[in-house]
Amino acid sequence: MPRKQIAKFSVQHLQVLDENGKLDAKLEPNLSENELLEMYRWMRLARGFDERMLKLQRQGRLGTFPPNTGQEAISIPVALAMKEKDWFVGAFRELGGRLIRGEPMTSSLYYYNGWEEGNILPDKELRILPTSVVIGCQIEHAVGLAWASRYKGEDAAAVCFIGDGGTSEGDFHEGLNFAGVWKAPVVFIVQNNQWAISIPRESQTNSQTIAQKGIAYDIPCLQVDGNDPLAMHVAITEALDRARKGEGPTLIEAVTYRLMMHTTADDPTKYRTEEEEKRAWEKEPLLRFNKYLKDKGFWDDAKEEALLSEVKAKIEEAVKEFESPLEWQQDEPFKHVFGTEHPVITQQHEDFLANVKREADHG
Repeated sequence: MPRKQIAKFSVQHLQVLDENGKLDAKLEPNLSENELLEMYRWMRLARGFDERMLKLQRQGRLGTFPPNTGQEAISIPVALAMKEKDWFVGAFRELGGRLIRGEPMTSSLYYYNGWEEGNILPDKELRILPTSVVIGCQIEHAVGLAWASRYKGEDAAAVCFIGDGGTSEGDFHEGLNFAGVWKAPVVFIVQNNQWAISIPRESQTNSQTIAQKGIAYDIPCLQVDGNDPLAMHVAITEALDRARKGEGPTLIEAVTYRLMMHTTADDPTKYRTEEEEKRAWEKEPLLRFNKYLKDKGFWDDAKEEALLSEVKAKIEEAVKEFESPLEWQQDEPFKHVFGTEHPVITQQHEDFLANVKREADHG
C-alpha cells in the first residue's frame, strides 16, 4: 500500500506591537486606557525593583538572585488576565507577575537573602507557588493543581512558567503528556530568553520552535513575541478561555531575551557578545510599550517622571522594611525541610542549637 499523510501540523507566530512600537491595529486587543496604563505601571515597578535588587546584591546587602530585566512583558500581562482562584506556578523570573498576584516585594528580598520566610504569603488564598529553583519540577505541580481544581468543580486554571532550558528536562514532557491526556485546565508558558545559563537556544534543542513541542501531546501551541505585552495579553486570554471551557491545555512560547546575567553569580560576557546584547536592548519591552502609549496619547514624559518617583518610593519602603530588625528564630529553616520529622534533620537541628548556645555562653 502507498504511504499516505495522516497528520499535518503548523505553528503560528503572534506579534501585535513590533520592536519599533508599530501597531497592527487589526490585532490590537480591546483594552481600556486604564488597563493599558496599569500594565505599564507594573512593568516599570518590576524593572525598577530588579535594578534596585542588583545594586543591593553588589553592595553585599542581598544574596544571589536571578534578574528579570527584559522579561516584564510576559508574566505581567498574564497575571493581569488571571482570576483570583487561578494558580500561579512560577519558575524564578516572574517578579512582576508575583507582585500582581499579591506577593509582597519584601518576599523576594527575604528569599534571596536566604530566609525561608520569603516563601510565607500574607494570605493563604493567594494561590502562588514558591519560587522553583529546581528546573522543570513545577510543571507536574501545575498540572496536578489544574486537574484537582477541575475535580473539585472550581472555575480555576493553572498557569505555569518555565525557561527554554527547562524544556530539556523529563519533567516538562511528563507534565505535558499528563495534561494532554487528562485535558487539564493549564497553560504552559515557556520563556524562551535564548540562554539556559551559558547554553544558547540552538544548542538546547534542534526543534525549529519550542512551541511545537506541544504538538506531540496534541496540545494547541503558539509562538508569541514575548517582548510584546499586547500579544501576550491576546495569547493568555485565548488560552485561559480554552481552559475554562474544558478544552484542555495550551503551550505558549514567549520569545524574549535575558538582558542581564543568569544570576548575579554569572558573567554573561564569557559566552555572548556585546553586539548581541545591544541588539536585544533595542527590542526590549518597556521601550516599545512606552512609545505605543505615547502614540495613543495616554502617556508623556511628565507622567513618566512622576511614575519613576512613585516606583522609587515604593521600592525604598520595601528595602527599609527588609533591612529593619526582625524577630525570626535562628533555627526557623530546620522547620521547613520536610513535612514530618526526619532523624538526620533533627540531629542537625540539635547540633545547630547547641552551637548557638555555646557561642552565647562564650560571649
